[in-house]
Amino acid sequence: MSEETITLYQAIGGGETIRRLVRRFYELMDTLPEAKNCRAIHPPSLEGSERKLYEYLTGYLGGPPVYVEKYGHPRLRSRHFSAAIGPAERDEWILCFRRAMNETIEHPELRDIIWTPIERLAHHMQNRDGER
Repeated sequence: MSEETITLYQAIGGGETIRRLVRRFYELMDTLPEAKNCRAIHPPSLEGSERKLYEYLTGYLGGPPVYVEKYGHPRLRSRHFSAAIGPAERDEWILCFRRAMNETIEHPELRDIIWTPIERLAHHMQNRDGER
């Protein structure tokens, strides 16, 4: 008898859960006063950002590699270099993502597994020091 390994994508509920996570993340970013700096570096419409984050997280968590098939290697830091991401923007992004994840991913153990690399990624994306 062989056991099938499941991906984080499958364990959290697949595309439906990722869609809810990403939607909630951008809702929080768009409405929380404490996320205003992070929101300010995004385009007026978050629709494209939401679509791309959904596609990226789908592959990142072990689902179909939608983002890579459409855009190639993510190169996230270089793709975001035009946006001034300092400690405030980074921390606000982390706040929104953490809250969205807590609201949309049911199991705390799965959230913990996902959280460490996501937080590390957020710190990696910072491309400016403190002052604007």
